[in-house]
Amino acid sequence: MDETFLHDSCIIPEGNKAALARMRELGVLFVPCSGRAYNSIAANLDTLDPELLGETYIVSYNGGFINRYGDPKPLCTCGLSREAADTIYRRGRELGLCVHVCFDDGTYNVFDPPASERDFLASYPSIRYQTCEGHPDLSFLEARPIVKVLYMSDDFDALRELGATLGDFAEDLGTAITFSSNRYMEFMPQGVTKATGLAKLAEILGIDLDQIIGFGDSANDIAMLDAAGLGVGVANATDDAREHCDVVLDSTCFDGALPELVERFLEP
Repeated sequence: MDETFLHDSCIIPEGNKAALARMRELGVLFVPCSGRAYNSIAANLDTLDPELLGETYIVSYNGGFINRYGDPKPLCTCGLSREAADTIYRRGRELGLCVHVCFDDGTYNVFDPPASERDFLASYPSIRYQTCEGHPDLSFLEARPIVKVLYMSDDFDALRELGATLGDFAEDLGTAITFSSNRYMEFMPQGVTKATGLAKLAEILGIDLDQIIGFGDSANDIAMLDAAGLGVGVANATDDAREHCDVVLDSTCFDGALPELVERFLEP
């Protein structure tokens, strides 16, 4: 979704709306897939004609959740152990990083965000800003189920370098690290990726993975790009994601890249 289907300000380019209408005419289902929560993704789709999304699904939390569009009750879920989430939070706190704690109900607690992060999240729903001060751990959250924990930094290169040192740390906690939006390092439950979400979606739809086009831009799209029958990247795709694309488009998310995909791969 972000930096692929959406402009970086979470706006749907007009060309993408027209391309969605053409996809419906062709009988092709559009399924949004994101690292964000269902309610956050659904909010981005409010400007669309609901008929363009009839009978579709939303794959959220990096493949961990799948919902029928319009139904907030997920068909499948995932989550971190409380011990893992707490340990990841405490390490981020020690490192002085902005930390996101993401819950199964689609709400987020964002700790110590810099001004740039508040600006970036301005259009996102269901966010509660807090400080790490006075919260040495996550015990104050009681038993709320946690899906993933993120570290945020404006210095993405440094964040990626940090991630390279935390592989064993993540694995010992039953988690895996991925990256997104040129600002986040994400700790997901081990074995949960957009590829596993895609496989579950294919099972629900009764189709083969070879019949699916994966469309992405970032590290957290790599597994999906590999699993889909065709992996397509936008022109603004990150270098690591590009290596896993069968095709990289000429259009960026800013241009609205979906029309090019439809013209090149879906038109009869």
